Amino acid sequence: MSLSQIETEPGGLDPTAVPVAPGPAMVGRSPGRLAWERLRKNRTAVVSGWVMLFFVLLGVAAPLVELLYGIGPYEQFQDKIANNSLPLGYLGGVSGEHWFGLEPRLGRDVFIRLVYGLRTSLLIATSAALLTTAMGIVLGIVAGYLGGWIDAVISWVIDFALALPFLIFALAVMPTVTARFYGPRDDIDVPFRIAVMILLFAMFGWTGTARLVRGQVVSLREREFVEAARASGAGLWHILFRQLLPNLWAPILITFSLAVPGYITGEAALSFLGIGIVDPTPDFGVMISKSLEFIDGDPMYLIFSGTVIFLLVLAFNLFGDGLRDALDPKSSR
Repeated sequence: MSLSQIETEPGGLDPTAVPVAPGPAMVGRSPGRLAWERLRKNRTAVVSGWVMLFFVLLGVAAPLVELLYGIGPYEQFQDKIANNSLPLGYLGGVSGEHWFGLEPRLGRDVFIRLVYGLRTSLLIATSAALLTTAMGIVLGIVAGYLGGWIDAVISWVIDFALALPFLIFALAVMPTVTARFYGPRDDIDVPFRIAVMILLFAMFGWTGTARLVRGQVVSLREREFVEAARASGAGLWHILFRQLLPNLWAPILITFSLAVPGYITGEAALSFLGIGIVDPTPDFGVMISKSLEFIDGDPMYLIFSGTVIFLLVLAFNLFGDGLRDALDPKSSR
């Protein structure tokens, strides 16, 4: 407790002064800390983040899950399949041994194939998102800062890529590229299919990030810190990646978090159409495609596989929305 040191006359104190308790010390909070606190207060983002983390860990630890579960993704249980190709028992063969039942006809365990399907989808989606984000950052920041004919060329390429129908282009490119390296009777390696799909996503996916980064750089390139870097003799790459890029991490992070679920559904769609991952490799698109044949006799096969991919994509999207609101609170107003 201390008295207010308000002088009424030289050398004297105000007799009416009252004790004033010292206030709490002011603690500064960085933008990152403020964003983290806003994200923690968003219950939807927190719950979806935990669900997303659960699915990611489940996919990454698929071999460990297989070891604990005791069943592999390629094991067949033909003795539990009836003459009409449907699993014996209720709900598609759901039991204590087979948590999500069995696949019709081949009798493979649905649960462990969904776990490995998570691994396949997350591998393709995350790799594609990292590649497209890197391409979009480089091209967008160069176009936005340099301007002129370089900006015009990159913007034209972006518009051209956005005008192409992705699905039709994929239907044409995937068989063509495959035929270039494999014969009509050759077994196509799974890593080759994954690589082609990632490159195909990269050909189209970088445009959104590039356009966003370009717009942000155009608004930043005349700011004082950029002028100061130019005046001090900083080089082009220093200005681009040491001065401008640190100010773009928020929109880039949001774009990446929203791109992953898009690539998950895109990969499943291509596999559903038969131009992506194919059987026997575990994959959501393959499982949903195969389940349509038995939807009348065994609807649980479609329900389990469809529900898992729905929850996975929903968790990523909700977390991405929450992350956007946390990093840019004005976006929700």
